[in-house]
Amino acid sequence: MSRYIMLWALAFFCTVTNTLAQGLMIRNYNVKDGLANATVYAAVQDKDGFIWFATPTGVSKFDGKRFRNYAKKDGLTDNDVVKLAADSQGRVWFFTLNGKPSFYKKSVIHSEENDSSLIFNSRSHYMQYAFEGKGGGLIWFLNTNNRIVQYNGKETTYDKFGKSGADLLFMMRNYNIFHPLDAFFHLESLSDPANPNQKIDPVCPYPLDAPELRTRLQDSAIVIMRNTIWSYTASHALCFFNGAEWGIHDDISHLCVDNDNLWVGTQRALFFLKGYFKNEKKKIKLLDNHYITSLLKDRDGNIWITTFGDGVYNIPYKNFYFSYLDNTNGLYSHSIFSVSKDKKNNLLLIGQSAGVLNTMDGEGHISSQFTVDTSSGRNSLLTILPHKDDHALIGTDNGLYDFNTLTHKTSLLKTIRMLKDVDVSPGGKIRVAAKNQVIALDDYTIGDLDMLVTSIACVNDSEYYVGTNSGLYFCTDRKKQLLPAGPDTLRKVNIKDLKWIDGSLWIGTSDQGIYEMQHDAIVKHLASANNLASDICQQLYYDGIGRLYVATNRGVSVIDVKTQSITRNITSNDGLMSDDIRGVYSDHDKLYIATSNGLCYFNGDHIPVDTVPPVIYLNNIRYGDSTFLAANAFVHLYKRKASFEAEFGTIVFDLPDLVEYQYNFSGDTTNGWVTTMSNIIPFPDLQPGSYKLMVRARKYKSNWSNTLNIDVNILPRWYQQWWARGILLLAGLLLVLVGLRYIIRRIKQAEKRKTEYNRRIAELEAKALTNQMNPHFIFNSLNSVQHLILEKEEKQALNFLADFATLMRQMLNNSRKSYISLEEEIAFLTRYLELEKIRFAHSFKYQFILEEALKEYTIYIPPMIIQPIVENAIKHGLAPKNISGYLEIRLEIVDDLLYCSVDDDGIGWDKSNSIKSSRLIKHESTALSVIKERLQIIKSFNGSVGKLEIIDKFKSGFGNKEGTLVEILIPIVKML
Repeated sequence: MSRYIMLWALAFFCTVTNTLAQGLMIRNYNVKDGLANATVYAAVQDKDGFIWFATPTGVSKFDGKRFRNYAKKDGLTDNDVVKLAADSQGRVWFFTLNGKPSFYKKSVIHSEENDSSLIFNSRSHYMQYAFEGKGGGLIWFLNTNNRIVQYNGKETTYDKFGKSGADLLFMMRNYNIFHPLDAFFHLESLSDPANPNQKIDPVCPYPLDAPELRTRLQDSAIVIMRNTIWSYTASHALCFFNGAEWGIHDDISHLCVDNDNLWVGTQRALFFLKGYFKNEKKKIKLLDNHYITSLLKDRDGNIWITTFGDGVYNIPYKNFYFSYLDNTNGLYSHSIFSVSKDKKNNLLLIGQSAGVLNTMDGEGHISSQFTVDTSSGRNSLLTILPHKDDHALIGTDNGLYDFNTLTHKTSLLKTIRMLKDVDVSPGGKIRVAAKNQVIALDDYTIGDLDMLVTSIACVNDSEYYVGTNSGLYFCTDRKKQLLPAGPDTLRKVNIKDLKWIDGSLWIGTSDQGIYEMQHDAIVKHLASANNLASDICQQLYYDGIGRLYVATNRGVSVIDVKTQSITRNITSNDGLMSDDIRGVYSDHDKLYIATSNGLCYFNGDHIPVDTVPPVIYLNNIRYGDSTFLAANAFVHLYKRKASFEAEFGTIVFDLPDLVEYQYNFSGDTTNGWVTTMSNIIPFPDLQPGSYKLMVRARKYKSNWSNTLNIDVNILPRWYQQWWARGILLLAGLLLVLVGLRYIIRRIKQAEKRKTEYNRRIAELEAKALTNQMNPHFIFNSLNSVQHLILEKEEKQALNFLADFATLMRQMLNNSRKSYISLEEEIAFLTRYLELEKIRFAHSFKYQFILEEALKEYTIYIPPMIIQPIVENAIKHGLAPKNISGYLEIRLEIVDDLLYCSVDDDGIGWDKSNSIKSSRLIKHESTALSVIKERLQIIKSFNGSVGKLEIIDKFKSGFGNKEGTLVEILIPIVKML
């Protein structure tokens, strides 16, 4: 949202000529962030905590995340607002050049257009200063004509005291009556003819750290006169700041008293007098060549600086606890790789890119830079270790160097390409990890390894651990061989750094956090799941007093090595310049952190943490297409499919994007909370009813705020009222009764149709029975029996009669059933065909072919459908032939239907029809039509569609084959 700027400043000491470099992280807000104009005249904080900015194009209200701009169209009397004042009643007053007063309160701008109490004639003079009476009941204004205007909440009175000579000095003399809403006043002179006995001291009679002066500044008016600042009372005016003594010769435009500090703004720069009221002589110059129009310290301690043409600058309160160094204030580069300290000489060593080393003494003075590594290519100073008195080891990408901290001389100890890590044993032996080799300086080298060596940690003078990209290894000076160490888990990880601490090896990895190993066993594993800042470890640093610092790509984690627990994380959210941490160094209570964006140092035990919950407010409510002003209660008529949305905000000026919200719409204050990062809470298609919306928020590391409650009442439409629902219920019941009556009537009609269908089926089955065993078959069968008796073949005649009787009995039994099994049908057809073979002197053969799938189920079919087709095939297809014939009956399952084909090699359908007698034609036509009608009736009951098709093979493309193929699809019932 805002841009962050690293400002460098020079702190000048009055008695010395050296300069001290110190940086401050400062934010800039401008038009692109939502500010109404880049020129800002003034800033105030209202009772709720919002920061207001006056600009030439209206005013901006800021909650830390977004600006809400107001202009003339929103109720201002003019767009050019030159000044602001906030009173104790929660009003923010807007001063415009047209002299017409207006103020903001409870989401509404009040002016003479909508508030009759503000109507008055300004006489073309505008307001300069505002004062508040005791209890906040009266507001007094002094205009450019030295006339006093009074506002009492009911009316605005011009020239309240008349031409009585009431001027600014008059109101300042009566400080107890007229409490100023301005932080200070500009005067050309302190001479007051109406107060000749006033004592004027051009030199402060009190020490700057005297409690009397501090009390006086809190209870009296402050006056700026050119480049001096005065404390003013009716009896005594004293100068407590003279700009000339501090090298400030420009007129002072604004000031801010900040505890022991003093901020002074001019038309050319901002000056921060750190510890001014503690008699410290530090002047920090900021925002050079900027016209400072106003200064404001908000309730959280943040400093706001408005400028002419460059927007608003903000210095978060926590940045005053940190010091920053980079290439803008003394260092060679902002990319810091290592940091250490020669405690004997109190000299801080800062390793950077390009082989450059900077030093800083105990007073904070940055020395000139030293080029340690002059090699081309990558030559960053990766590691710095104290070594002997007045010496430090410096490892770079290209070699190992010795740096004399007294003479600042550098000497090359050994050229080592792609150096990764350096460690020194308790006895002073130097071990180096570099690419694919391990070097014991001035002793031996283990080289040509098939792994990347990344780190090294000495256990004693003869034993050490080596970390690689393929696991952990152990080595001794006696064997000079790397052996796998630790459990299998550590033989596969990519190790970044090692640290031996009191019998434990701490192992930082590239993607699995940190391990602690004792006696070749893992005793602790800490990762991001355990609150480690990141699983990507970049360096380990032990401060010698029980704290292990883990530098990661997301900040620093501090581990208590005794309890093996993470005590805290330090990130950019807490004030670091970057989360990409390259190195850490601790010196008593001061912590130095090297980052990719500079060096940050601070008191490690006193990092400010803002635990005060944020102020939460309702911005607006949207229902459907309409937006409503904030209120504690919302009542509206129900809209169909309309979304209810409540937009909230918090007043948080530091890390506003980390604010969390919780809302509760259920009324269950224990378990009903829903957490979100969004400040808009939607409820789609909210039904009529009374609801209570509870919302709270918390900022980074703070507690939850007090709950903001909103009563929501969605009124029902007429058709949602109880009486309308009753009518609809009765109408629905009546409709159900009508429907039930209609359904019952349809059921009765269906039963009637079913009875009629059953009767019709019975008739058709009787016809089928009649057609199935026609008189020709019975007559011919009896003739056959007579012939057998005459031929004295009584036994064969008796067998024929027995089979004929069985067939007749079976036919009569089947005719009484709606469905018979397929096995029964085949048995019936087989008996029938055997009788026909006897009748026709064995002049044909037959065969049944059944699909294998039929054997897995019990199939039921309607009776007496296949037999008439078989009879026609024998009598009209095979019987007229002069030679033996063949009949094939094939049965298969097709889509839950029984496919039956009756295939004969007789004379064919067409030829048979040509030789039939008229009686036979009529008979056969009747039999086939009965079959078709039965199939149609079955379809009307269960929806199954049967089919009957007669094919003359000679005419239908079966080659030279003669005969007839009859295909029929029969509805079935299939059971396992």
